[in-house]
Amino acid sequence: MHNLRPADRGCVATIGNFDGVHLGHRAVFRRLLARGREMGLPATVIIFEPQPMEFFAPAAAPARLTRLREKLAAIRDDGIERVMLLEFGPRLATMDARDFVQRLLLDGLGVEFLLVGDDFRFGHGRAGDYELLREMGEQAQDNGQGFEVANLHTIVHGEERISSTRVRDALARGDLMQAQHLLGRPYRIRGRVAHGDKRGRSIGFPTANIDLHRRVSPVSGVFAVTVEGIEGSPWPGVANIGSRPTVDGRGDRLEVHLFDFDRQIYGQHLSVEFKLKLRDEKRFESFAALKEQIQRDAATARDFLNSTN
Repeated sequence: MHNLRPADRGCVATIGNFDGVHLGHRAVFRRLLARGREMGLPATVIIFEPQPMEFFAPAAAPARLTRLREKLAAIRDDGIERVMLLEFGPRLATMDARDFVQRLLLDGLGVEFLLVGDDFRFGHGRAGDYELLREMGEQAQDNGQGFEVANLHTIVHGEERISSTRVRDALARGDLMQAQHLLGRPYRIRGRVAHGDKRGRSIGFPTANIDLHRRVSPVSGVFAVTVEGIEGSPWPGVANIGSRPTVDGRGDRLEVHLFDFDRQIYGQHLSVEFKLKLRDEKRFESFAALKEQIQRDAATARDFLNSTN
């Protein structure tokens, strides 16, 4: 908030987590962009990092669909001109709702049109709501600097509303097709290739270890995947995402074995697209048993990916 300059004033805006940037979010962005064009103002999306639930109750916070880098890329791809990224910590968590409106929306961004859900709550103790926004926006308009507030209408898929929760539920079930319908694109995880413990190489299945940058993953198990970000992309492979119980792993990790690939790619940013869930993660009694299962998984993944080319 302290980085705002006079040149940043004047915009149409919306506020939210926008985790996953699914079809519902993208419909909001289209509506915001259209209103911005009508008013001759840039569209601004206001997001928080970490997300509020991750600050207040990190152990209970839902799995992240998108880390910050992925979220910003998706928002940009939808044509949004500006993102206001607010650090969610003690200062913001204890800020009075009226102060938030005055300091950020009025004095800081100079918002002239605000798009939020009618159940949106904000400020210390969640005291701020749609009615407070409407009231303060109208009062400030009397002084020549206020904003109009409009309600986000529910976006549905089938008979159910589109939400990040529904996307998480679909991914947890391994229903990648349902997740793709809700997102409007296949589910992907992007990250940088890091050095691992190289156990996969010792059994003939070297893997690219990709940092998740999230406490818990929304997907787990073994998947047929394709990978972008290296020469010859998309590159087929098989991936395990989870805690690696056979080797007493700690914390979720994404490990990708690329078929017929033998190049060093440490440090590169890759995008892993999940094509088909093959099985849940499980613990094996020995490395020999693990190797046998990986061979079967790799063969199944190859057959599937070849059949869909």
